[in-house]
Amino acid sequence: MRFQDRTEAGRALARRLRDGRPGAGPAAVVLALPRGGVPVAYEVARGLGAPLDVLPVRKIGHPRHPEYGLGAVAGDTPPLYDPDALAAAGLTAGDLAATAERERAELRRRAEVYRGGRPAPALAGRWTVVVDDGLATGVTARAALRAARAAGPSRLTLAVPVASPGGLRAVRSEADDVTCLHAPAAFGAVGVWYDDFEQLTDDDVLELLGTG
Repeated sequence: MRFQDRTEAGRALARRLRDGRPGAGPAAVVLALPRGGVPVAYEVARGLGAPLDVLPVRKIGHPRHPEYGLGAVAGDTPPLYDPDALAAAGLTAGDLAATAERERAELRRRAEVYRGGRPAPALAGRWTVVVDDGLATGVTARAALRAARAAGPSRLTLAVPVASPGGLRAVRSEADDVTCLHAPAAFGAVGVWYDDFEQLTDDDVLELLGTG
């Protein structure tokens, strides 16, 4: 299974979520992990007739190799680290405390920009659907789910078009349910499963959120 782009993936994901939605469940809210998750979540929100917002999450990278993710931070919950990645790097959570705080400051800045001054949506008692364009290791999604869980949703769902089997195993304990359209054994990377995987800008995100 491949997707033409994030829009097609979001529409397919919305159909799957509608099929599994309880007939008289709580009101839903859809939260996108920016930036790549926003166009997927936009279609999910349309399909569910639910409001769309963002749940900014930031990777915590290796101090000397920032592209190598060791953990992630979202909301006001403590940073979440991949213990195997930390051990392989010979680092501890304490070694990354300053990096984690810088990333938390950046995610707060992005939340302010994306929401245009609006408050974060209330999640208490609502079906909360967290959406991304794909799942590799799962560490950023796990951090996002923990932040959403802290807000008291009645049901917490992670929805992704494609995921690695290992990433799916990593996130299942953080959500009440996980909806994934495709989990290939030979995963590779998220972008492999899209014909068009163009990187998004903040302006793209703002347009989809209706705040641009």
